[in-house]
Amino acid sequence: MASVTADDDLTPRHRRLLFRALHRGTKECDLMLGGFVRRHLAALSPPELDELEAILEMPDVDLTDWLSGRRPIPEEAQGPLLARIVAEMARPGAGRAP
Repeated sequence: MASVTADDDLTPRHRRLLFRALHRGTKECDLMLGGFVRRHLAALSPPELDELEAILEMPDVDLTDWLSGRRPIPEEAQGPLLARIVAEMARPGAGRAP
């Protein structure tokens, strides 16, 4: 698993997704979602990138609650990538600043 760094040669789509994931508007969501995207962006498949774009359209309040486990993810918002992010955020120390 290779983390994305500022020096990586990213496509415009990857750069845009990384920026959006790291600049959500709330620090908690920036750390949780942005950290996941930074760690996994390079390995995401095109369908996963599509799902990530949909996740980035979701409100911060909802994402923060779902990623932290405060509320369950409603059926209409569920997807494989979001489930993967939630599982990673459930690990001890997840979402902490590097």
